[in-house]
Amino acid sequence: MHIRPLFLPPPSLSTMLLAILVSPILLVHAGFVQKPGIVLPPSALTHRDAVKKIFTTSYEAYKQYAWGHDDLQPESKTYYDGRNGWGSTIVDAMPTLKIMGLDDWFSEAVNFSLGIDFSKSHTEDPVSVFETTIRFLGGLVSAYELSDGQYPGLLDKAKEVADKMSFAWADGHDVPYGHIHFANNTPIKDTSNIAEAGTLVIEWGSLSSHVQDEKYRQLAEKSFNRIASQNKPFPGLAVQGINPDDGTPVGAYVSWGGGSDSYFEYLIKYPRLTNTDDPFYVDEWSTAVDSTIKNLLRRSTVGDHLYTCTYDGVNNRFRHISSNLACFHGGNWILGGKLTNNETIVNYGLELADACWNTYTSTATGIGPEAFAYMSSDGNYTGFADPTQKDLDFYAQHGYYIPSGYNYYDLRPEVLESNFYAFRATGDEKYLERAASFVDSINKYLPGAVAFDAIWDVTNVNSDKIDDMESFWFAEVLKYLYLTFDDPTHISLDEYVFNTEAHPFKAPPSKPIYGSQTLHESKATFTASKGPALPVVSPGLKVKIKSEGAV
Repeated sequence: MHIRPLFLPPPSLSTMLLAILVSPILLVHAGFVQKPGIVLPPSALTHRDAVKKIFTTSYEAYKQYAWGHDDLQPESKTYYDGRNGWGSTIVDAMPTLKIMGLDDWFSEAVNFSLGIDFSKSHTEDPVSVFETTIRFLGGLVSAYELSDGQYPGLLDKAKEVADKMSFAWADGHDVPYGHIHFANNTPIKDTSNIAEAGTLVIEWGSLSSHVQDEKYRQLAEKSFNRIASQNKPFPGLAVQGINPDDGTPVGAYVSWGGGSDSYFEYLIKYPRLTNTDDPFYVDEWSTAVDSTIKNLLRRSTVGDHLYTCTYDGVNNRFRHISSNLACFHGGNWILGGKLTNNETIVNYGLELADACWNTYTSTATGIGPEAFAYMSSDGNYTGFADPTQKDLDFYAQHGYYIPSGYNYYDLRPEVLESNFYAFRATGDEKYLERAASFVDSINKYLPGAVAFDAIWDVTNVNSDKIDDMESFWFAEVLKYLYLTFDDPTHISLDEYVFNTEAHPFKAPPSKPIYGSQTLHESKATFTASKGPALPVVSPGLKVKIKSEGAV
């Protein structure tokens, strides 16, 4: 692998982007993510208790109307089994139950989990390796750790579901297929994406560590390594599509959003969790960040907000769009910047978090949309229909606008996630104020007939409800909010690594610095390939949402 010094200026970029890159690199003491000695204001515990009340209200409704099933439908007062009917809300909520001290409910959830039959799907749907890994496998192993190993049966269940999923690595392939029929252990042979194939190592690796069987880690790592070793259109930035048959890239779409996001997330989190001495993963993450700074960062012409764009390599066009899903990147860059001793990356992460928060504070509900578009000095191409006059007027006020069909909120956690990292890293109370404002928005605009519900239109205070409360409401949204207001030494970012579903995994003491401070170079010229259509990027909604393209 060729290497090059960190953060060299690009050979040719617009004046705006060049100005971003030539700023000096600032170094900080690495290893520690959290600012030491953060003192919470008295109001923080009041807000924390308000979040806990939202959680208990939601969970009580789930217990009444959907117990044992995957998700509650708050308006219909019934359930929806979108995760094979194994009770995803219960398993996904277990770590949060433990963190919030809801011990009776935690014990009840453990007993339920010990009785799940993972030998087959309880619905006709195939099993998603990615979703089952981050929610079920992740929830089981994290709950085992948080309860100090009190329930070894949770590891037995984790092994049971992992053993079934392992058939997705068919015919000795490095990369698993994305979906598998548990009834006959047959994978669906189709194109996958790097988020599906590259978001396994934390969960499978942790399982291996606990059960002393390296086969789980080896399966996950060979897929992770295959993606990281691919040739790419920009160093470090793997394209979204991947062919599990041979591990080659499909298409040439580059994004930090859905379908790609958590692969980049795990490049820095996995080496922190394992404290590996091999710098490869960290250097690949640093390379991805460096290439993003040089090629994908844009500033809006209104408000000077810092956004990422996406790259359509087939047509060689940059799309001026981002998404709620992509907004995890602020927190990820804050974390990685701290670990790699690079304050420049930390500052970019804080700016990205600020820009994503702007998409929340600018709407009538104080809640951000699924996706957004903007204009920068190099244009305003989005790949969507041209903005309407109403869009342009909104942009002139807020520095972004919402493309048609993307004004819904599906209880996404990513903006809150980055806000949590920003507070724990800086101690700045503005992040507490932001979280408190979102708690107010939850109580004003998200109550359903029971519990809380997703909404179709964040710009309308009287929006219709979607009738869907996915399990990540408990696993991510309410956990990130609760921990933002909680004692910073509780589930410290210097002691735990969160998987992409916000399940905490116990980490060893941090090293002084991570990575070799060098970047990877492309091994050959990347040639875009056309292939089968990519999987649906955000398949969580039980309802069909008409959209104009992946973000």
